Amino acid sequence: MLTNSNARNSEEFIFFIDVIKDFLKKKSLLKAIGSFIKEKEKFNTLTSYGLIIFQKDDNPVSVYDLKDSESVLDNINRAWETREVDKSYLENGLYEILAYIFRKSRKTRKDYRVIIISDTPSKLSEDYYNALYDLLIKAKKFTAFIDIIRVGKEKFYEDDVKLKVIASESQGGVFYCQDEKLLLNILGSLVQNKKEFNVLKAEDVDQILKEDKVFYERLAVDLISLSSNDQEVCTICEQELCPICEAYSDEIHKCFNCDAKFHNCCAAKYSLARNIGFKHIFRCPQCETLLKLDEEFVNMVYEEDLEEELPEELPEIELREKITEHSVEQFAQEEIHEEIIEQPEISEEIKEQEEVIEQTEQVQSEIPSPPPSTEPVKKVKVGGFFGKEIEIKIKRDAPIKSKTPDIIKEIEEPVSITNLRPPRKRASRTIKLCKVCGATLQNTTECPSCGAKVD
Repeated sequence: MLTNSNARNSEEFIFFIDVIKDFLKKKSLLKAIGSFIKEKEKFNTLTSYGLIIFQKDDNPVSVYDLKDSESVLDNINRAWETREVDKSYLENGLYEILAYIFRKSRKTRKDYRVIIISDTPSKLSEDYYNALYDLLIKAKKFTAFIDIIRVGKEKFYEDDVKLKVIASESQGGVFYCQDEKLLLNILGSLVQNKKEFNVLKAEDVDQILKEDKVFYERLAVDLISLSSNDQEVCTICEQELCPICEAYSDEIHKCFNCDAKFHNCCAAKYSLARNIGFKHIFRCPQCETLLKLDEEFVNMVYEEDLEEELPEELPEIELREKITEHSVEQFAQEEIHEEIIEQPEISEEIKEQEEVIEQTEQVQSEIPSPPPSTEPVKKVKVGGFFGKEIEIKIKRDAPIKSKTPDIIKEIEEPVSITNLRPPRKRASRTIKLCKVCGATLQNTTECPSCGAKVD
């Protein structure tokens, strides 16, 4: 069974013209969009176009799924003179576009590219923006990219942060066009498909918030009953009788959009494996329509799958007792202990080593600690009569030897002669004090300070 590849490879570009000033002329706009569409047709023929322009009475001109550049340019020509010239409708236009994307995503799945051309910051309150941001988070599941082109001579705008957040949340970008002739180049950079690049995503990009469950349930559609002319063959298992439950009572239902047919069990299994974030909501494998199943039934199938995955060696009751009685650490120690019991030779060696270690620790505890150092100390001035006074410990001729019982020598393992290395030679370093001026001398026969000879 193959999915609809054309739906996945198709794109729809939606131009949102939010221009109220005279900086960008209609001629430059038409030229840039016309050139963009012609260039896009070279890369992908499965591309359609949409257009939104708000009018003076707050009623937008919105057209979608246009197939050629002439249709797009004609609609811009007709709506240009009557467009809104007093304020920006950025949030309103995005509401309209996202609502269209959500409606279309129920039946088919494709990439949506929104290009906003704006010259004025929006003056709406933060409540409008917060509602828009909530929709942008939901739009991540529907492959919607938003790029914003701000045209005008200013370098900074009061809504720059807002625009960058909107673009970043939809994997788009913000571009600043300070010369209307540059619009052609900026649009040209957006021709290529966004999916051809390796876009770095955050870990939570594909996650869906639990609070959005009602939104997706209302957007998805239930499977419908078969008509009298439909064949009772499941699209997934390609059989009349469900191979999972083997029950004749498991009726077959179908997708309302493409008539793909599913047993209840087959659809539940498919939804568990390829859902959109909720176990009972998935896309039709044939037409990408957003479908939903009974949530309780899917959860029941999910729990049955978990029970089947439990190991057969331990019954479920014993497994639960095992987990509750011991932590993961203790359980690992028990497994190691069992392996030792199975190998008696290894266990005896370990016991012998443990006994030797215990004897060593006992002997070391009986060895008296060495007495405190009683080495004589001599005070010497460094740097003459007024120099700093330091203490020098005089070492004894013979080092103190500690008496170690013979048992420790027996415990020590013999060292191979191949591992022995000759002792490292230390560089000769002789430090003396000048008898005349008290200066510190090192490897010399004449004092550099007073010139006295040194023995």
